[in-house]
Amino acid sequence: MNEHRPLADCVQCGKPTEYPAEQPGITLCPVCEWQEAQRLACSG
Repeated sequence: MNEHRPLADCVQCGKPTEYPAEQPGITLCPVCEWQEAQRLACSG
């Protein structure tokens, strides 16, 4: 049986991410992560 760890909230929209709460740095949910990747790809 796997432990259910609390998940970190997205720093942009506040929804739960796929990252554990103890994950250092900026955590984004899959949607915001995808949008951030699109933004970075377009700005280059």
